[in-house]
Amino acid sequence: MNKKVTITKLATGVPGLDELLGGGIPEFSFNLIAGSPGCGKTTLAHQMMFSLANPDRRALFFTVLGEPPLKMLRYQQQFAYFDIDKINVSVKYVNLASDLLDGNFDKVLARIAEEVEKFSPSLIFVDSFRSIVQSARAPIDPAVFGLQHFVQELGVQMTSWQATSFLIGEYPTQEEGSSPVFTVADGILWMSQHLHRDSMVRKIQVVKMRGQAQRPGLHTFRMTDQGIEVFPRAILKNNSLGEIKVQGNTRLTMGVPLLDGMMGGGLPVAYSLLVVGPTGSGKSVLATEFLAEGVRLGEPGVIAAFEKSPNQLISKRLQALVKSGHVGLIDTRSLDLSIDETLHDLVKLIEQKKAKRVVIDSLSGFELALSPVFRENFRESLYRLIAVLTSMGVTVLMTAELEDRYTDLRFSSYGSAFLTDSIVALRYVEIFGQFKRVISVVKVRSSPHSKDIRFFDIDEDGIKISGKLSQFRGILSGHPNLIENRPDFDSQPEA
Repeated sequence: MNKKVTITKLATGVPGLDELLGGGIPEFSFNLIAGSPGCGKTTLAHQMMFSLANPDRRALFFTVLGEPPLKMLRYQQQFAYFDIDKINVSVKYVNLASDLLDGNFDKVLARIAEEVEKFSPSLIFVDSFRSIVQSARAPIDPAVFGLQHFVQELGVQMTSWQATSFLIGEYPTQEEGSSPVFTVADGILWMSQHLHRDSMVRKIQVVKMRGQAQRPGLHTFRMTDQGIEVFPRAILKNNSLGEIKVQGNTRLTMGVPLLDGMMGGGLPVAYSLLVVGPTGSGKSVLATEFLAEGVRLGEPGVIAAFEKSPNQLISKRLQALVKSGHVGLIDTRSLDLSIDETLHDLVKLIEQKKAKRVVIDSLSGFELALSPVFRENFRESLYRLIAVLTSMGVTVLMTAELEDRYTDLRFSSYGSAFLTDSIVALRYVEIFGQFKRVISVVKVRSSPHSKDIRFFDIDEDGIKISGKLSQFRGILSGHPNLIENRPDFDSQPEA
């Protein structure tokens, strides 16, 4: 008698939603899709309905206090999931507006039960009800009381039908404690839209889903011509933040002569590297060298270039790598991104390319591309992104714009230097009335590395590192004319 009952989970057909639900919608469950007006409730219901409905699994869609079926269908036809061949075959609409004219809610309940019995649907949708919150100080309106009682009775009936049912309602706030229908429901999906300045972000939450472990928290979603796509919030695994031990030959070469030696043998696999420096110091060039070296060694890469459009992609060399198919490019031209949407696209492309190297160029552009809602928690978002990517075994290189103050040593404008495993700093020094570039390795976690500051130049072949800054004596900050023993910048570096 210990045999468990197996509950079939129905795939919703909404990208990302099944992951939130714990595998799909439980068959024969009663679910509530709730939220404020305009947040996408009806669209979500239709996308699930058209995905699930077929001749063997028919769907019945009731419209009660919302828009009439003809108007609803006019707009739903604009989405890619809409299938007109299913109308009146696998999908049937019933308008109950006329049944409500006399306010006889019992009559409406009887009509719904009659239609269910005649059509024998496997899926039932009832759209939609506005929640009416009774004020303790206001007298009880019989019509209000009747509507609330009707919704509660309908919820009870929907749980008894051998069908997977959905009640769609406009609720301004979550009202689990004030409405019994929330208690009766097996699953509750809450949808909302958040305005911040001139930006809007839509979010969905699985408040409740009986019998299965759902993904907690708020998750962003986007509505396009294809319908709704959910971007589950990244949840860090227990081992994703564990210490990474460098063992044997588990390092990646950077593609820049001498830099591997300065880093103690290269960049350890699954590390995150932050390349910081002022504008024009060579951050994007170093990122390109990193990707090009990976392609040479048979290690595909991915780049998210937030500061350039694909037509202005950093350099001809990088354009060639992308065009060859060895490096994947994340299209980041649209603004108001969420961290989860960006991470979703990165993970998808990494898996598609089997990428070993990822470049984010730059964190400044990434922050600007995010919706203002997510910029407020940028450091937390960056923490999650780095942890998820490195837990996949991917090595991440990020660039960050940093004002060069010449006398101040800083390694991050976000206070996020501690989030990365390695830091390479690019700077300018003023010598003989000219700016010269220098490079140094600030840290490589759990690994010895060079403490030298070296000069480097950039030419058509990439980055060339040369002699140590310590070779040049008598350099006084701000007084290049006092330099003794003018150095030979073309000299070969020390071994």
